[in-house]
Amino acid sequence: MNLSYWELKNWFTNVDYTIVGSGIVGLHAALRLRERFPESKILVLEKGMLPQGASTKNAGFACFGSISEIIDDLKSHSEEEVVRLIQKRWEGLQLLRRRLGDATIDFKPYGGYELFLKEDENGYNDCIRKLPFINEILKPLFKSDVFAKQIDRFGFAGIQEYLVFNPFEAQIDTGNMMQALLKNAFSENILILNQQTVTAYLDKGNEVEVTLDDFTFKTKKILFATNGFANFLTNAAVQPARAQVLITEPIEDLDIKGTFHLDKGYYYFRNIGNRILLGGGRNLDFVTENTTEFGQTEIVQNKLEQLLKEVILPNQNFQIAHRWSGIMGIGNSKNPIVSQLSDNVYCGVRLGGMGVAIGSLIGTELADLV
Repeated sequence: MNLSYWELKNWFTNVDYTIVGSGIVGLHAALRLRERFPESKILVLEKGMLPQGASTKNAGFACFGSISEIIDDLKSHSEEEVVRLIQKRWEGLQLLRRRLGDATIDFKPYGGYELFLKEDENGYNDCIRKLPFINEILKPLFKSDVFAKQIDRFGFAGIQEYLVFNPFEAQIDTGNMMQALLKNAFSENILILNQQTVTAYLDKGNEVEVTLDDFTFKTKKILFATNGFANFLTNAAVQPARAQVLITEPIEDLDIKGTFHLDKGYYYFRNIGNRILLGGGRNLDFVTENTTEFGQTEIVQNKLEQLLKEVILPNQNFQIAHRWSGIMGIGNSKNPIVSQLSDNVYCGVRLGGMGVAIGSLIGTELADLV
């Protein structure tokens, strides 16, 4: 790297805090550090042109778990753990809204719905049967029922009679959210460098030596907010999970508004104006989708198109406008990892596909470890 004296002085000298990853977690960590240490020099390094993993790739669901996801989580987590996770997601959403404002992120409280395919009789009956119990354990948090049965009014096909409605769910504009966070960071004198990959780091006890390809600099502390790319950092406690997404061209007279879940959250769709965004399907091929490579596969894309044709838009013509993918960070537990790895190295990762909800809180908790 051919750096001038000025570049070295202003960007890479006397760095107090270096944050790796400029997504929801990384920028919230930077903003929290600025609140705590007004005079510090804070540098954010991002390996992509834009926040690389999921922060600008996600579907913009302001959600905290569909009923089938919550019931599924109760199989591997205690009741207290599940309620605490939902509380964190809910608090994280409120923190995001307070920081950026509903108008900025285009927050639309249309509510969320879960639908169940005709062949998913068992899953459907299980959710309907356990609905009062789930409402009961969430009542201390929300002060009213979260889930209720509702007749389908959207004209879906091949599904069970009732949808499960959640009035607390909403949708946001992911691009607006990240642009606003970046603007906030710049206005707080936080330095952000894109297309910089940290290839190595060494905690020397009183400082950390950070290597970017062919260049090394020193920082007092380093905080990793790399989520799906944190496999090596966490001894494989975080696994990458690719999420494939598509969006339609505008559809005339589209009458679908809200955020929708299908098959324990493995599929999800929403309206964006009069388009439909649909994503998911990694459960069709867990091995292939356990990757940090962006891209699409035929098996997943075919299934997404089939769901659009047969379930979501059964009697409507539509065209696919665009396809993309993002990388989430998952693991054996839905609990995020916010921890100190050595004297001056910290991480806030494994957001479990709930980054929009929990990311602001995890970034804040990460900064508070320092």
